[in-house]
Amino acid sequence: MSAKEKHIISLGVVSRFLIPFIQLYSYYVLAHGDLGPGGGFQGGVILGSSIILYVIAFGMDEGRKLLSQKLSDIFTSTGVLLYASIGVLCLIGGGSYLEYGHLFHDIHDHHLEHLGHHLGMYGVEIGVQITVSSVMVTIFFEVAKKPIALR
Repeated sequence: MSAKEKHIISLGVVSRFLIPFIQLYSYYVLAHGDLGPGGGFQGGVILGSSIILYVIAFGMDEGRKLLSQKLSDIFTSTGVLLYASIGVLCLIGGGSYLEYGHLFHDIHDHHLEHLGHHLGMYGVEIGVQITVSSVMVTIFFEVAKKPIALR
Protein backbone atom coordinates (compact mmCIF):
# COMPACT_ATOMS: atom_id res chain seq x y z
CA MET A 1 0.00 0.00 0.00
CA SER A 2 1.42 3.36 -1.01
CA ALA A 3 1.78 6.35 1.30
CA LYS A 4 -0.98 8.17 -0.59
CA GLU A 5 -3.42 5.27 -0.09
CA LYS A 6 -2.58 5.16 3.64
CA HIS A 7 -3.20 8.90 3.86
CA ILE A 8 -6.59 8.60 2.15
CA ILE A 9 -7.65 5.71 4.38
CA SER A 10 -6.57 7.52 7.56
CA LEU A 11 -8.38 10.70 6.42
CA GLY A 12 -11.57 8.66 5.98
CA VAL A 13 -11.24 6.95 9.36
CA VAL A 14 -10.54 10.18 11.22
CA SER A 15 -13.35 11.99 9.39
CA ARG A 16 -15.89 9.27 10.18
CA PHE A 17 -14.90 9.56 13.83
CA LEU A 18 -14.90 13.38 14.02
CA ILE A 19 -17.97 14.31 11.96
CA PRO A 20 -20.59 13.22 14.55
CA PHE A 21 -18.77 15.16 17.27
CA ILE A 22 -18.51 18.25 15.06
CA GLN A 23 -22.25 18.06 14.34
CA LEU A 24 -23.05 17.56 18.01
CA TYR A 25 -20.95 20.61 18.84
CA SER A 26 -22.86 22.64 16.23
CA TYR A 27 -26.11 21.84 18.05
CA TYR A 28 -24.47 22.77 21.37
CA VAL A 29 -23.45 26.14 19.90
CA LEU A 30 -27.00 26.62 18.62
CA ALA A 31 -28.65 25.69 21.92
CA HIS A 32 -26.38 27.84 24.08
CA GLY A 33 -26.28 30.88 21.82
CA ASP A 34 -28.57 32.85 24.11
CA LEU A 35 -26.26 32.31 27.09
CA GLY A 36 -22.92 33.00 25.42
CA PRO A 37 -21.21 33.23 22.06
CA GLY A 38 -22.96 31.22 19.42
CA GLY A 39 -26.35 30.82 17.88
CA GLY A 40 -27.79 29.83 14.56
CA PHE A 41 -25.19 31.38 12.30
CA GLN A 42 -22.20 29.96 14.14
CA GLY A 43 -23.90 26.58 14.57
CA GLY A 44 -24.76 26.57 10.88
CA VAL A 45 -21.17 27.25 9.87
CA ILE A 46 -19.96 24.39 12.07
CA LEU A 47 -22.65 22.03 10.74
CA GLY A 48 -21.87 22.99 7.13
CA SER A 49 -18.16 22.47 7.81
CA SER A 50 -18.82 18.90 8.93
CA ILE A 51 -20.56 18.15 5.65
CA ILE A 52 -17.73 19.78 3.70
CA LEU A 53 -15.24 17.65 5.63
CA TYR A 54 -17.21 14.58 4.54
CA VAL A 55 -17.02 15.68 0.90
CA ILE A 56 -13.28 16.38 1.15
CA ALA A 57 -12.65 13.00 2.75
CA PHE A 58 -14.89 10.86 0.51
CA GLY A 59 -15.27 12.82 -2.73
CA MET A 60 -17.86 14.86 -4.58
CA ASP A 61 -19.93 11.87 -5.69
CA GLU A 62 -20.28 10.52 -2.16
CA GLY A 63 -21.05 14.02 -0.93
CA ARG A 64 -23.85 14.42 -3.45
CA LYS A 65 -25.26 11.06 -2.34
CA LEU A 66 -25.33 12.44 1.20
CA LEU A 67 -26.80 15.81 0.24
CA SER A 68 -28.18 16.23 -3.26
CA GLN A 69 -28.64 19.65 -4.85
CA LYS A 70 -32.42 19.32 -4.55
CA LEU A 71 -32.23 18.41 -0.85
CA SER A 72 -29.83 21.30 -0.21
CA ASP A 73 -32.24 23.70 -1.92
CA ILE A 74 -35.12 22.33 0.18
CA PHE A 75 -33.14 22.83 3.41
CA THR A 76 -32.18 26.38 2.42
CA SER A 77 -35.81 27.27 1.68
CA THR A 78 -37.08 25.52 4.80
CA GLY A 79 -34.77 27.52 7.05
CA VAL A 80 -35.86 30.82 5.53
CA LEU A 81 -39.51 29.75 5.69
CA LEU A 82 -39.20 28.85 9.37
CA TYR A 83 -37.65 32.23 10.15
CA ALA A 84 -40.30 34.14 8.20
CA SER A 85 -43.18 32.05 9.58
CA ILE A 86 -42.27 32.87 13.16
CA GLY A 87 -42.26 36.56 12.26
CA VAL A 88 -45.68 36.26 10.63
CA LEU A 89 -47.05 34.38 13.67
CA CYS A 90 -45.87 37.28 15.84
CA LEU A 91 -47.77 39.68 13.56
CA ILE A 92 -50.90 37.52 13.78
CA GLY A 93 -50.54 37.53 17.58
CA GLY A 94 -50.75 41.33 17.58
CA GLY A 95 -47.08 42.23 17.88
CA SER A 96 -44.41 43.46 15.55
CA TYR A 97 -42.44 41.19 13.24
CA LEU A 98 -40.34 38.84 15.43
CA GLU A 99 -41.77 40.26 18.65
CA TYR A 100 -41.72 36.81 20.22
CA GLY A 101 -43.85 37.67 23.23
CA HIS A 102 -46.86 37.81 20.91
CA LEU A 103 -46.51 34.26 19.60
CA PHE A 104 -49.30 33.23 21.94
CA HIS A 105 -52.48 35.29 21.74
CA ASP A 106 -52.98 35.81 25.48
CA ILE A 107 -50.14 38.28 25.98
CA HIS A 108 -51.31 39.15 29.53
CA ASP A 109 -50.08 35.81 30.81
CA HIS A 110 -46.45 36.36 31.79
CA HIS A 111 -45.60 32.66 31.50
CA LEU A 112 -46.91 32.46 27.93
CA GLU A 113 -45.00 35.62 27.01
CA HIS A 114 -41.81 34.15 28.46
CA LEU A 115 -42.41 30.85 26.65
CA GLY A 116 -43.05 32.74 23.41
CA HIS A 117 -39.70 34.51 23.73
CA HIS A 118 -37.82 31.25 24.16
CA LEU A 119 -39.66 29.27 21.49
CA GLY A 120 -39.57 32.12 19.00
CA MET A 121 -35.88 32.77 19.50
CA TYR A 122 -34.95 29.09 19.21
CA GLY A 123 -37.17 28.65 16.17
CA VAL A 124 -35.51 31.56 14.40
CA GLU A 125 -32.04 30.32 15.36
CA ILE A 126 -32.85 26.83 14.05
CA GLY A 127 -34.03 28.38 10.79
CA VAL A 128 -30.80 30.36 10.53
CA GLN A 129 -28.70 27.26 11.25
CA ILE A 130 -30.48 25.22 8.56
CA THR A 131 -30.12 27.99 5.99
CA VAL A 132 -26.49 28.86 6.74
CA SER A 133 -25.31 25.25 6.67
CA SER A 134 -27.17 24.53 3.42
CA VAL A 135 -25.92 27.67 1.71
CA MET A 136 -22.36 26.96 2.83
CA VAL A 137 -22.47 23.45 1.38
CA THR A 138 -24.07 24.73 -1.84
CA ILE A 139 -21.34 27.35 -2.26
CA PHE A 140 -18.69 24.69 -1.63
CA PHE A 141 -20.15 22.36 -4.27
CA GLU A 142 -20.46 25.19 -6.80
CA VAL A 143 -16.88 26.36 -6.29
CA ALA A 144 -15.44 22.83 -6.12
CA LYS A 145 -16.91 21.74 -9.45
CA LYS A 146 -15.34 24.63 -11.40
CA PRO A 147 -11.84 24.09 -12.78
CA ILE A 148 -9.13 26.32 -11.38
CA ALA A 149 -7.38 28.44 -13.99
CA LEU A 150 -3.78 29.07 -13.11
CA ARG A 151 -1.96 31.87 -14.89
